[in-house]
Amino acid sequence: MEMTEKERRQVEEQVEQLLSGQGSEVTLCDLGLELSKPATLRKNVTYIVCGVVFNEQEEVLMVQEAKPDCYKQWYLPAGRVEVGESLQEALRREVKEEAGFDCQPITLLLIQEQGPQWIRFIFLARITGGSMKTLTAADQESLQASWWDRQSSLSLRGRDILRLIDYGLRSDPKAPTRTPVTTCTGQRLNRVCPVLTSDPAGFRYHRSPWHAASLPLDLSCRHIVQRTLLLFVGAEKRVWILLVQAPTPHLPTAAALKTHAVTWAANMAVQEALPASYYDHDVATLGVLSLQHNGRQHGRTDGVCFNTLAALAPDRPQRDEDGLAAERPAPTAPPPVENSRYVWMEVQAPALREELLRQSQNPTLLPIQSLY
Repeated sequence: MEMTEKERRQVEEQVEQLLSGQGSEVTLCDLGLELSKPATLRKNVTYIVCGVVFNEQEEVLMVQEAKPDCYKQWYLPAGRVEVGESLQEALRREVKEEAGFDCQPITLLLIQEQGPQWIRFIFLARITGGSMKTLTAADQESLQASWWDRQSSLSLRGRDILRLIDYGLRSDPKAPTRTPVTTCTGQRLNRVCPVLTSDPAGFRYHRSPWHAASLPLDLSCRHIVQRTLLLFVGAEKRVWILLVQAPTPHLPTAAALKTHAVTWAANMAVQEALPASYYDHDVATLGVLSLQHNGRQHGRTDGVCFNTLAALAPDRPQRDEDGLAAERPAPTAPPPVENSRYVWMEVQAPALREELLRQSQNPTLLPIQSLY
């Protein structure tokens, strides 16, 4: 069934919204809902927040653990999200309890997951008030806090935080300049949040961020789902998007399955839409465009929606049988849809097509990492 021009514009406008860091309510789930239970904190999901905070000397805020199994070891301020909290509220509480400071989240730096049952959200944040927690205020949350220059010897609870600190300090001089793109609907894509360009607490991150500032959007969701903007790039810079056709053409949304990575949703859509082509193609999740979470109603809004950008590409060998670099021409069109529930839509708007091409070739998006 052919898409109308109105339907095409509605899809392109939704894509433009996602590229600008916005989102929308999850009103339906196309895949996996029957295999998923509503997300409920303390029952079937655990969310961890972790704060990366620097002072003017680029020292990082650390806390000394009070827990018996890691007593006196040092770690970033971190902890579980409690019932009724948003992710940002949980971060502020943990930094206050463990380090004594008030803080303001600047952006998410990284998302790590072990399936939908355990997800960690790492924030870059800045100090807005309070005072350093000392040993005289030691309690079950922490013994004390301190600034660490990352050179002095320190007994760390886990070396995993070194990578998280590096994400906060990361600066890539070769990163593409993210000049805002004005689409045919007048929207500005990939806007950099002003706080990153004016706030000195961001340091090297705000000097050359590798993705636009991204904080959770206050939009409720009952399950943990992935809404997928799945691209296919063909010859002559043509770009297609995979859509579910009913009730109106829209980006596929799939529930995260306990047995898989959160980002497996893109694979689920391709398996259902293109079963004969699935094993001849790679499905790659390129990053998170925006994240939606509310958390105020226990068991009803504890879910998370990951709006992600993914790409489908032919699984072609890099070298031929003689060991020489294999050159394959770009396909002229995506593999045919075999399920009438789905349709490929070619992007017509020039500015939108160029932005999708850029993101598919050199993504500048919030990263999500599976710890499976």
